[in-house]
Amino acid sequence: MELTVTGINALTSPHLHIWDWRVSLYLFLGGLSAGLAVMATVLHLRKGGALVKGEPAGYIAPILVPVILGIGMLFIFLDLERKLNVYWLYLTVNPLSPMSWGSWGLLLFFPVSGLFALATLPDDLHHWLMLEPLKKLAGRLKEYLFPLAIINFGVGIFIGIYTGVLLSSFVARPLWNSAILPVLFLTSALSVGAALMIMIARTNKVKLWFTKMDIWLIFAEMVQLPLFFYGQYTSSGAHRESIMPFFTLSHEYFFYSISMLVLFVIFPIALVMKMLEIKEEHDGNLTPLALVKMNLSAIMVLLGGLIIRLTFVYAGQLSKFT
Repeated sequence: MELTVTGINALTSPHLHIWDWRVSLYLFLGGLSAGLAVMATVLHLRKGGALVKGEPAGYIAPILVPVILGIGMLFIFLDLERKLNVYWLYLTVNPLSPMSWGSWGLLLFFPVSGLFALATLPDDLHHWLMLEPLKKLAGRLKEYLFPLAIINFGVGIFIGIYTGVLLSSFVARPLWNSAILPVLFLTSALSVGAALMIMIARTNKVKLWFTKMDIWLIFAEMVQLPLFFYGQYTSSGAHRESIMPFFTLSHEYFFYSISMLVLFVIFPIALVMKMLEIKEEHDGNLTPLALVKMNLSAIMVLLGGLIIRLTFVYAGQLSKFT
């Protein structure tokens, strides 16, 4: 109990364990897979599936979801000091533990996203499936595409929120202990999911539609970030102190202040670039310059999502109640 109250961790005592870049990547990739799952569902349900016609992203995005999630789970597994703890975790269910909810949610996310990916795979690409039972299953799942899409959407939203709830449930870390954090992480997950969808989409209408969606999501992030810091500043002294690394230009907190400066630069730039993209005329194929601008703004959004996870994971472990 003393460890959580005093805030002692590996930054002050090297013999203690710390959540490092592996946990940050896990949270980022988990959010990315959740956001991409939601965007893939929207692509199939929007206008009765009109957007997905002739669009390879309709089956590429669902395939990428479990792959990205699997890579993220690998990072969190590597962070575990005792690997067999994973086995014991799934032998119990604790309704009051966000870690338990998230673990079982992730376990559900894999089969749901896998079944959705099979359902979206076109008939002429069933030869990708090496096993005959998988080919038959993919054919049968097509008639259940709509209910699978709804379930995939719901689980994606749950995982996107969970990445923030996991941190906000740590009361002993004032920086994480905020009700806005899960909302911010969900918005960021949806934004990076839309950005990745823009990069893998091939048709103009899909790229432009998700660009419009990402504009609103980036704007929401730009509102939620100041509100998060305002909420912390107007709360207790420990909460106010927890955000100081982001606004202190000293060598000790240089990483956090520069990261926050980068966020408040790249998000407005990405927003302006996307607004200019949708105002341009795109009657024919996108020009190489237009594609470069779209991909560049998408990369900036992905970078912003990664920075949010890295800085919040590390800075949260600096915060403590005194």
